[in-house]
Amino acid sequence: MTDEKILICVDSDGCVMDVMDIKHIRCFGPCLVKVYGLEEFEEAVLQRWNTINLYSAERGINRFQALCRILTEIDKKYKRVDGVETLRDWTENTEALSEAALEAAIREMRARGLSAEPLQRAMEWSVLVNTQIRCLPEGELAPYPSAARVLRRLGAQYDIAVVSSANPAALKAEWERHKLAECVRYFMSQDCGTKEECIRRLLREGYRRETVLMVGDAPGDLRAAEANGVYFYPIVPGKENASWDRLEENIRRLASGLFGKKEQEALLKEFTELLK
Repeated sequence: MTDEKILICVDSDGCVMDVMDIKHIRCFGPCLVKVYGLEEFEEAVLQRWNTINLYSAERGINRFQALCRILTEIDKKYKRVDGVETLRDWTENTEALSEAALEAAIREMRARGLSAEPLQRAMEWSVLVNTQIRCLPEGELAPYPSAARVLRRLGAQYDIAVVSSANPAALKAEWERHKLAECVRYFMSQDCGTKEECIRRLLREGYRRETVLMVGDAPGDLRAAEANGVYFYPIVPGKENASWDRLEENIRRLASGLFGKKEQEALLKEFTELLK
């Protein structure tokens, strides 16, 4: 086995934590309808929100990117959404897709005498989502059993970094609640930048790309890994526990220098077919 440091980056929601469906179905979508007054189109809007965030190639994208995407569709198909262009401009140009960055943009617009209402409404939605998530029964928010078991073993041998687009406070609290934070060396969330930027920052800690593995359940996790030239291990939606059970063997190959292009392509086949 190589003496080099092995870094295992893992996404959280839908990958380690079996919480993605419940958060989107009970919190993100309903809060969208409430804040933007979409009750007239509720069924269609909720269905589209869930399709984008759970069952498409955009699964796992940042909440503000998802909001911009669906508001653009609503503006074209159902009703006028004032200021969607302002929100789109912010999502495309901000250094971090986080509430802190959004709040800073709101202050800047106000200081310039500009209307910040589109960004304020996005903030209102995000804060309400956080509130609703905190109200979810803790018994319904738990890690996949295999994920918890495997992470505890891997954390004793390798460096683990959580790389997530989630709210940082909620992310840390969730991992601490399930006693998984003790396995983690780094927590990287929406306040640290995109997942691509988070992995780039982690590489500066002295890891070689060939010894880094990104574990995720969404195409965005794959793209973040590819952008940094590191390997990707898919947690296949609907087969999460089985995916985690197979991870340790692949980690051993990585640590032994036996994980390469052939192994990567074999793992990606089922994943990419599922989320086209």
